[in-house]
Amino acid sequence: MVKKTNAGGFEEKLAKLEEIVGKLEDENTPIEESLSLFEEGVGISKELSVKLEEVKRKIEVLRKDAEGKLKLEAFDDETSDQ
Repeated sequence: MVKKTNAGGFEEKLAKLEEIVGKLEDENTPIEESLSLFEEGVGISKELSVKLEEVKRKIEVLRKDAEGKLKLEAFDDETSDQ
């Protein structure tokens, strides 16, 4: 069963995910606990991914068009490196 982690902000959830990864990398973690941790980690990962997509949609970027005029555009990963 995947645990919902509604409490805490993005940073807290990310820190929890990092903690889970550390425990999963530990060879001494029992398999039953590892499975539970993995399921929890997948749930947190999905929540963080959804949150990132929400934030990404809210970001707007000023860009120069071909004529050198600034125009407001939605954030786009593929053109953000240019």
